[in-house]
Amino acid sequence: MSQHNVTIEVANRRLKVACPQGQESALLQAAEELNQRITKDNSKGQSLKTPEQAMLMTALNLAHDYLAQQRKFAQEKQALQSQVDLLQQTIEQAVKQPKKHA
Repeated sequence: MSQHNVTIEVANRRLKVACPQGQESALLQAAEELNQRITKDNSKGQSLKTPEQAMLMTALNLAHDYLAQQRKFAQEKQALQSQVDLLQQTIEQAVKQPKKHA
């Protein structure tokens, strides 16, 4: 898949970023999400002196959110696997039981 440069704006700075073709929309959405989070974090009254500090704090918040989602996903996956295992055991028991003739 070929790549090309896409210009995005983050924290009022224009950046050229290599992007696989067909992924431009996703990149622009990610940049918009980042800008919204930076704005949101700044509006909370945090005294961040530079755009770099704002981006660093936003990156830490994003990493925290990502890790929390990973933990949640792992818990949900385990719960679903437990349900699948129980269903499988129930089916196996039902198949093994001899049929009663009336």
